[in-house]
Amino acid sequence: MAGNWKMYKTPAETTRFFETFRSLVANSEHCEIVICPPFTNLAAAIEAAKGTNIRVGAQNIGWAKEGAFTGEISGPMIHAVGATHAIIGHSERRQYFAETDETVLKRTQAALEFGLTPIVCVGERLEQRESGSTEAVLTEQFQKGIAGLTEQQFARIVIAYEPVWAIGTGKTATPEIAADAHRAIRAQVRSKFGKDAADAVRILYGGSVKPDNVKSLMAQPEIDGSLVGGASLDAVSFASIVNF
Repeated sequence: MAGNWKMYKTPAETTRFFETFRSLVANSEHCEIVICPPFTNLAAAIEAAKGTNIRVGAQNIGWAKEGAFTGEISGPMIHAVGATHAIIGHSERRQYFAETDETVLKRTQAALEFGLTPIVCVGERLEQRESGSTEAVLTEQFQKGIAGLTEQQFARIVIAYEPVWAIGTGKTATPEIAADAHRAIRAQVRSKFGKDAADAVRILYGGSVKPDNVKSLMAQPEIDGSLVGGASLDAVSFASIVNF
C-alpha cells in the first residue's frame, strides 16, 4: 500500500503526519507500506519512519548516476538519503513532463541499478478507454517501458495500473474494470517473463482510492495493493486504507 503525496507538504508537515500515522499502522503486518513524499521531504520522512514498518520512496528518479542534468535527482542520491522505492512513469509525469515509455525503461533500470524498488506506472486516458483501446495502450506501455528488463530485473519491480481518467477526478474504475486491466497486464507479463513471474508480480491499483472503496477494490484477486494519491495526505485516511 503506497502513498503518493505529489507536490504537497513541507518537511515540518511531513514530520507531523508521521507522528499520527506511525501508531495507526504499527501492527499492520499484512502488507508493505510505502510513503512517497516530494524530494525535499525525503530526509524528514526517513527520520520519522525510523524503527517502524513504513518505507519511504521518491516520486521520480533520474536515469543517470550523475552529470549535467539540471533538476534531476539520481538513484545514488535517493539511496543515500535512505529511501527504498521510486515511482516511475506516473501519468502526471507522462502528461506534463514528456515522460515516454522509453524514458520509463531507462529510469526503471537506473532504480534497479542503485538498489531501489521501482513502482512502474501504466494506464490509459479517458479517450483511449472510450475508444476501446485500453488493452492496446497497456500492451504498448508494457512492451516499450517494461519488457526491456531482464527476468532478474523484472522480479524486483512493482507495477501500478492507473487509469488516467480516474486520477484526481473522483471517478474510480469499478473493481471489475480495474481487475480486467490487471488481468491484461498480467497476461503481458506471462507472455514475456513466464507464469511464475506473472503470479509473483504485484500490480497495484491507483485512481481515486479512498477509505470507502478500498475494500471492494482489494476484494479482487487480481489487485495486489493500492497506489493512493490524495487520500494518502491525511494520516487517518491513509491508515484506514492500509488497514482495509
